Formats: sequence, structure tokens, C-alpha cells
Amino acid sequence: MKNIIYLTLVFVLLSCSKQEEVGVIYQSQQLEGNWEFSEQGKNEWFPAKVPGSVHMDLLNNQQIEDPFFENNELKQRWIENKNWSYRTTFEVDSLNLSSQRNSLKFDGLDTYANVFLNDTLILTANNMFRSWEVLVQDLLHLGTNELRIELESPVLHNKAAVENYPYRLPSGNESADVETKVSNFTRKAAYQFGWDFGPRFVTSGIWKPIELVDWNYARILNVYTYTKSIKDNLAFMETEIEIDAISAGQYELEIDGIRIVKQLNEGINTVKHSFQVRNPNLWSINNEDPNYLYKQIIFLTKEGKKAFFSKTEFGIRTIELINEADAKGTSFFFKLNGRQFFAQGANYIPQDIFLSRVTPAKYERLILQAKTAGMNMLRVWGGGIYERDIFYDLCDKYGILVWQDFMFAGSLYPESKEFTDNVTQEVIDNIKRLRSHPCLALWCGNNEQEVAWKNWGWQQQYNYSTEDSIKIWDYQQYLFRDLIPKLVSEHSPSIDYTPTSPLSNWGTEENFKHGSMHYWGVWHGKEPFENFKNNVGRFMVEYGFQSFPSMETLKKVMHDSSLYLNSGVMQNRQKSYIGNGLIEKHIKQYYDAPASFEDFVQLSQETQAKGLKMAIDANIRKQTHCMGTLFWQLNDCWPGPSWSIIDYYGNEKVAYYSVKVAFN
Repeated sequence: MKNIIYLTLVFVLLSCSKQEEVGVIYQSQQLEGNWEFSEQGKNEWFPAKVPGSVHMDLLNNQQIEDPFFENNELKQRWIENKNWSYRTTFEVDSLNLSSQRNSLKFDGLDTYANVFLNDTLILTANNMFRSWEVLVQDLLHLGTNELRIELESPVLHNKAAVENYPYRLPSGNESADVETKVSNFTRKAAYQFGWDFGPRFVTSGIWKPIELVDWNYARILNVYTYTKSIKDNLAFMETEIEIDAISAGQYELEIDGIRIVKQLNEGINTVKHSFQVRNPNLWSINNEDPNYLYKQIIFLTKEGKKAFFSKTEFGIRTIELINEADAKGTSFFFKLNGRQFFAQGANYIPQDIFLSRVTPAKYERLILQAKTAGMNMLRVWGGGIYERDIFYDLCDKYGILVWQDFMFAGSLYPESKEFTDNVTQEVIDNIKRLRSHPCLALWCGNNEQEVAWKNWGWQQQYNYSTEDSIKIWDYQQYLFRDLIPKLVSEHSPSIDYTPTSPLSNWGTEENFKHGSMHYWGVWHGKEPFENFKNNVGRFMVEYGFQSFPSMETLKKVMHDSSLYLNSGVMQNRQKSYIGNGLIEKHIKQYYDAPASFEDFVQLSQETQAKGLKMAIDANIRKQTHCMGTLFWQLNDCWPGPSWSIIDYYGNEKVAYYSVKVAFN
């Protein structure tokens, strides 16, 4: 690190977030072995893998067939209606017990879980997106300890709540034929309840690690380093260090070699540290100057003993969204390090319905594919998950900005104190986990909620009275235009927020002059590809066209006898209500009628490639009216027809190469 001038320290109190590992005084161990699972009530235990899911454990124990094969999606619907138990034992030694504090940390429980340590209930969890930590020093004993997790079906858990709620609320794209739709009441990945690009597999399980954590004196929970401004080759930086102190007293921080003595209170403390970097190496996006990451090392000591060591990376850059009235209407563009740029990329969805199967190698491959295609921005869509740390680490490394939705999509949400409190902590947890990444460009409240409320006829469909509508919509506005932006402002002041995407609907010519746009005239509006040229908004956040994955991919998940367009298996594989017919219509506009199903599959990809190329070229040509184009979608969560340009197995479709040409 070069030419760093350290300035003042400011001491305030805030709340806690994540941890960093160190040596002897602080230690953590993952509880990843020796797990078993059983359907509740059967007491028939099988080996389990943690992190994982019930579906994968059933598959690994030959209790079910491959969920993606043929129509097993439909045959395995019973799994979502069962309750499941997981258990393990772990050893605790005298060194563990000699620590001042012991806790169990749960990074991802899916979703409704009662957790027992040595038969004592220690936690009731209700949110797939949150992390949980429980002090357990009074319950641990020397030798073997048992951890048991009782998981309740998300469908059964919320069935009564949905049926007893005063109004029927729209529930995303939960289009499967089920008795009660519960996804909007459930803080869980919405796409697992079914969407128009993928199947319905409502999972349960332990989808992120569980750790036993021991520490003495104090520990660092979170390090947040961000750029306040850059001026005259001088970067003004701030680091916030959240510290959990067991007792009040004098502690010493060493930040990149600078020693600071602070008086900490018992509990959670935040130390703010301002510094400057002269002639900084700025983090930048793909296809520009190489990005640069600085390393930051922090030691925390008490009475001369090292309590904690933190090693993190940060990038120096400023990012801002310009969304304001201008001569053309209402702008929507980004400035990186003070420079306006054209954002080009795609919408990203989770890479698998079963999240534990997404390996680090798969993350690396996909992000490199995006980089190679010339993308500089990915939108993490609000119907999936707040992605794992490795996703953002790779975007930092390869210079790809991230538009980050909060996990709300195409639904209305129930008003209650419990729901609000749950969402509040979910938002804080994930802001604090992600906010230091230089790739992070924008927080977005939700996907398509406002455009749906104004244009999709929900009020008539669900028979809302005027009074009902006011009450329902007031709460949605509270969530996305009051509560969440306040949390963003408090915990992530360097990143802008937009309440929803899109801000403008594609229905009228005037709307293409204002804000963010999801243009679905081509597809849902059944318009021809040529309409891409004349329907260009200020920032195109969604648009696209479907294709089938290759025959090689389809043959991995179905019998040869199912490989024709109207087979029962193929019809279930197509999740869009107009998918196959619309693909056929557009194929015939540009090509001879396909002579076989194999021809149809190939021509679907050729047609998609043509459409995306026309759309992207039109958007790029209309700079500076349009300053961003993110098509739907980059990748898949299962092998089937969708809007993706990369299939479930990582194979690039024909459209990948047309996108690459357009972007490069």
C-alpha cells in the first residue's frame, strides 16, 4: 500500500455482523462431518452432507431418482410437505471449554428450524437469508456433544398464515398447481417455488456452514472500508471496525502498522478510522484498466495478547447512480470514479435449484464467461439469493459491477411486526456482509413490484376495495421506500439505492424516456424482434428471448422417447405460458420450418442469438439516451428452455457469441 496518511479515529456504538478467523485466542471449526437426517416421525436415519439439502441427501442415499430427470419434479413434490431432522455429534476439549465465550454460528438454515444442543432448544430460525449465532458455553460439556436441527416444511409452516390473512396476496411466479401459495410469506429463495424459467423444488436443509466458535477478550465482527471521495489524486477513505468485547477496558488496534489504543464498552463497539491514499490505484471495470485491490491487516490485542487478526481486501473507487430529470425525461446511468460509462451485461439467477451443488469452480467459470463476453455489470435478481461471498470476490477480481436486488420479487408481502422485524435483520445482515465489495454498484428494493401494482391488474384480480388497496400498498411502500432505504443509508452510505426495478413500464412511448426499463414487448407482448430498435429506454434492465439448451444437455435429463416438442416431459420442461409457440413463430420468420426436433432446438438458439444481437445493437446505438443494457438472462438453474445464453451445465448457446460480438 502506498502513500497512506492516517487521520482521526471516531468512536461510536452500532450493531454486529460477520467474523474473521485468527489463531490461538480465537478459533472456529466447521461442523461438517458425521451428519445424519431422517423424515420426522420415521426415525430412519441416513448419512447427510452439510452444507446441503434434503433433496440432495435423499438422492445420495438412493431414496429418490435424479430430481431433474424426466418429470421427477412432479413425482417428488411430496418432499416439500414433509418435516425433516438433522443431527450430528462433535467433540469439545478442555481448550474449547477454557475460552471465555463459545458460540454456535449458523450461516444458512433453510428455513424454519428449531435447533437443539444436548436436547436444549437454543434457536428458532425463520429466514433462509439470515445468519444466526447463539452463545452456548453453559450447555457444552467435555467430550461428545449432540446438535439436532428440526426443520418444518415451509409450505406447511405458512399455510395457515396465508389462509387466515385478511387478503389474498399475489405470490410471485408461483405458478405450479398447488393448493396454497406461500412464497411471499416465506423468507426463502422465491425461485424454488417455481418461476417461468425453472422448476418447483421447495427445499429444506442446512445450506451454509455451521461453526463452533471460541474466543477470549474480544473479536472483530466486521470490517467495512469504503471510499468517501477522490480528489486531486487523493482518495479519502474510511474503515469501520465492529468489535465484540467481552468486558469493558482498554484495547489496542493495529491497522496496517498504526497502533491505536481505544477504551471499549462491554458488547458491540464500532471504531471509525479515516485515512487517505495518495495517487491511488483505482478499481475499475472489465475492458478498462486492470482493477486493483488493496490488502488491509488489523490486529486486536488486549493486555499484550493477540485477540483477533483480520485480513481483508478493498478497492478504491466511487460509484454513483444518476437518476434525475433531464432534457430527455429522467436519466438513469452510473458514474464510476467520476466517469459516466455504458453498462453492459445480464441478469444473473442462482446456478442451481440445489445450492450446495454450486462449487467454487462453477462460480469461477461463469464469472469468467461473463468477463470474456465483455460484460461489466451483472444484476443479482431479487427472486434468488443474496449470493455467496465467492461470487462477489470474483466480481471484485474480474472487474464486474453488481446491481444487487434485495430478495423480493413480483409479490406483495404480509404486514406484521414479525415479518418486518425479520426482514429488517435480513437486510442488515446482508448489507454488512456485502458492502465492502468494490464491485457493489447499487442496492435495489425489489423486482417488478411497482410495475405490477400499476399495470398487472392485481386490484381487480384479487378483488381489493379502495380501502384494501390503500392499506396493502402503504405497507409495500413502507418496506421499499422507507425502511430498506434507511437501512442502506445507515449501513452502506457509499452505495445508492433504487426502490424497485423497473421504474418505468414499457406500455407507452413516453415511458421509454424515464428511468429503468424492463422491455417485454418482445416476448410477453408477442412483438417482432424489429421492435427492439424503436423501444429503447434510458437503462434497459430486462429484455430477452427464449431458446432450448443443446440436444446433448436435454439427453442428460430425459429419455430419447421424450425428445419431441409435445411430449409430456418436454411440455413440463417449458415453464413459460407462451414459450414453445412463440419460439416456433419467430423461427419461421427467419428460417425454413425445422425438419426435426433437433433442428428446432438448434434454430431456437439461432433465433435467440438474432434477437439479442438486434436488441443490444439498438441499445448501444442510442447512447446517450440509453446508458445501460442488461438482458435476461445469463445462466440457468436447471436444464430446460429459458432465456439464458449459458445452459445449466455451463455450455454456451449460440446467443453467447452474438452477445460477445455486440459487447466487444
